[in-house]
Amino acid sequence: QVQLVESGGGLVQAGGSLKLSCTASGFIFSVTAMGWYRQAPGKQRELVATITSGGSTNYASSVKGRFTISRDNAKNTVYLQMNSLKPEDTAVYYCKREMPSASWGRGTQVTVSS
Repeated sequence: QVQLVESGGGLVQAGGSLKLSCTASGFIFSVTAMGWYRQAPGKQRELVATITSGGSTNYASSVKGRFTISRDNAKNTVYLQMNSLKPEDTAVYYCKREMPSASWGRGTQVTVSS
């Protein structure tokens, strides 16, 4: 079955950096578009970034220029490098398999202190 396991979250001061990882199994990762989403307390889950199988990327305007999504098909892993973190980036970050059917990881908490 499809499994997505996120790691790398934690507590960081504003201006700091974190790198999230999501390791996938149960499907052919190299041909699958992947995404990172986040959900802050009391808010809806929102798109952070996506990456196609060919490496094309898309970002939310709020993170463009600060976050970078990448993938390593040999490791079945998608990454989210987060720089210049802000308190408003505090959320649970989720990895998602975009197609053919949506599948989600359990999430990893990112907390940015001011």
